[in-house]
Amino acid sequence: MKKYLLILAICLAAGSVNALAQDNKTPEQREKEFYEAVQKQVENLEESLKLEDWQVFYVDSILTHDYKAMQDEFAEMSAAKMSNSDLFYDVQDKWMERIYQSLQKVFTPEQWAQYQKTGAARDKKARDKRAAKKNANTGKK
Repeated sequence: MKKYLLILAICLAAGSVNALAQDNKTPEQREKEFYEAVQKQVENLEESLKLEDWQVFYVDSILTHDYKAMQDEFAEMSAAKMSNSDLFYDVQDKWMERIYQSLQKVFTPEQWAQYQKTGAARDKKARDKRAAKKNANTGKK
């Protein structure tokens, strides 16, 4: 499932940057597509992890808030003419880590273990590796 979340995040981010740059869609259409994409992810998690209603509420809230915040941050960076892809990855990693940490608080240990098996653990390891590499490079300068 984490793979789907990451794909969604990248698509939302790319979509928001492209939408700001050149898009004939109205803001209402873009917003509708955003919420539909988040809802699809919530439904996938609900089905695969057998979430209870209260968990669905929290997962929906977490994903909606954090993806929107990430999208807004990407838009700000794009408007500021930032083109360094590493900066965009840093922002994505920051928000994906927040989602990861938040979902861990919502899921039961069994659900969390199942969620980890869907690629979340691999994605976490990749984020940690990028962070360690960045910190090592920063420390050398």
